[in-house]
Amino acid sequence: MNILPNIKIIGLTLYLEKQKILVLADTHIGYEEALNKQGVLIPRLQFNEIMKNLEQVFKKVKPKLIIMLGDIKHEFGTISRQEWRDTLNLLGYLLEKAKIVLIKGNHDTILGPIARKKDLEIKDYFVVNNILFCHGHKIFDDKIKDWKKVKTIIIGHEHPAISIRDDVRVEKYKCFLLGKYKNKNLIVMPSFNFVTEGTDVLQENLLSPFIRNIYDFEAYIVGDKVYDFGKISKLR
Repeated sequence: MNILPNIKIIGLTLYLEKQKILVLADTHIGYEEALNKQGVLIPRLQFNEIMKNLEQVFKKVKPKLIIMLGDIKHEFGTISRQEWRDTLNLLGYLLEKAKIVLIKGNHDTILGPIARKKDLEIKDYFVVNNILFCHGHKIFDDKIKDWKKVKTIIIGHEHPAISIRDDVRVEKYKCFLLGKYKNKNLIVMPSFNFVTEGTDVLQENLLSPFIRNIYDFEAYIVGDKVYDFGKISKLR
């Protein structure tokens, strides 16, 4: 399904068809180890799920460039053993498919040593044609030379999801959001993390300064396929 012309939803990723760019956000590698340290004992299956889902994506597209929209690893002030191993393995796998652009997220304060192992540069934002890619925790309006030419912004950070109730049963699903920021198209991507579904945009406080009024956004829920659920205001 195309969320905008030329921008297609494939699983939890976006694919820019003309430019052959694949975009994914918020893998949060090392999240299970961080939970384990807090006494939450869950199996470390995240990396296997990431790889399995990426393999399905690469069966459908052959990108020339892969943009990772930040929060690649989870720990703020250190690099855990799991983060060293799994992040390097993920980057190695993706580099076999295409070139990579790393966007810095708020969790990526110590991503540099890992990026240097793969000779990768970390950017605060990246612009291709009239599309701005950034993590979503900071606004760069005054730093982008051709800001007026930007028509579409793609961010992560928010981990959007929606809970659907059927009688007493509630299921939460990851979703894409489509709205506006200063008359520009704004796409908010779900996390490429399989430990948690994310933030219920109908219930919880949102973080990104790009999102002014969540009820003006449209939701595209990811299940066995992508479902256009329309305006958030109607879902509430």
